[in-house]
Amino acid sequence: MDSRSSHDLVPASSSSTFQLPVAQLRSVFQPHDVERKLAKLPDRDHEHLRTTYERMLERGPDRFQVKPSGVPDMASLYAQLPNFTEVLDDVRRHVALAQDSRDGLEVTPILLLGPPGIGKTHFAKKLADLLGTGMSLVPMSSMTAGWLLSGASSQWKGSKPGKVFEALVDGQYANPVMVIDEIDKAGTDAQYDPLGALYGLLEHDTAHAFVDEFAEVPIDASQVIWITTANDARGIPEPILNRMNVFEVEAPSHEAARQIARQLYASIRADHDWGRLVSPEPSDDVLDHLATVAPREMRRALMTGFGNARLAHREEVQVDDLPRGAAGRSRIGFMQ
Repeated sequence: MDSRSSHDLVPASSSSTFQLPVAQLRSVFQPHDVERKLAKLPDRDHEHLRTTYERMLERGPDRFQVKPSGVPDMASLYAQLPNFTEVLDDVRRHVALAQDSRDGLEVTPILLLGPPGIGKTHFAKKLADLLGTGMSLVPMSSMTAGWLLSGASSQWKGSKPGKVFEALVDGQYANPVMVIDEIDKAGTDAQYDPLGALYGLLEHDTAHAFVDEFAEVPIDASQVIWITTANDARGIPEPILNRMNVFEVEAPSHEAARQIARQLYASIRADHDWGRLVSPEPSDDVLDHLATVAPREMRRALMTGFGNARLAHREEVQVDDLPRGAAGRSRIGFMQ
């Protein structure tokens, strides 16, 4: 099945900070497969399934596929995410392979392994921003059945397609970023395996013809960019681990945490009109305080600090403006 189109396109606008252009269209399903399924549906019942098939045919099979024109300048990401250097290096290698060719961007599935609060999900969002394809987040800690990824049979009441089908058929891109958050916390039982669909989806060859159990139509999921996060690899089956590049992400050092806090301060200030009313740079003691807070807590602490500074009619955020007890409540083991 040749799912590529010869049309090279560049979108009128892109959310990507680095303007990686969309260069080609890729078909994520074959319309004749959908037409055949639709023709076999009985006149009554299965209205949701009928609507799904009709929507697929109306939208058509072609989706944008990210095509990098070159290796982007990722200096700001290295600065914002100093403890993710090895992962960023890996992404740059994959981008380098795709440049100057007609191949789309393919990234080996990534597992970010490390303690809570160090920014694993934040990194995934930043990577999605870099690629400009958007992101679908699947929190595995709340999943109790595999159908959330692969869909549930239309024979069941209330059934619907899974997250992969929705991302590809309802989305705009053939290679969206799919984030499986806390994969080590997936609930399992003898009848339903939440990770069952991943065995095929994480393999490039088998993902070409992924079949959602609701629609029962082959979908090309081979270009999906997979990022998974976990606190403990012991909760992940070995065959899943073997399909991914595993990166052990450590907590940032004190100096790296200060760097993250400085970058976040500047980012929040730049994103809001009220940012012009606060000091361009945080003080050293504010950075030292924020460096004791887990990265995922820094934004909330800073927003509280900015608000308290404005209530006091001050430009500068002071340590007393930050949430009391935040450091003690959120502290993680920073490297020395």
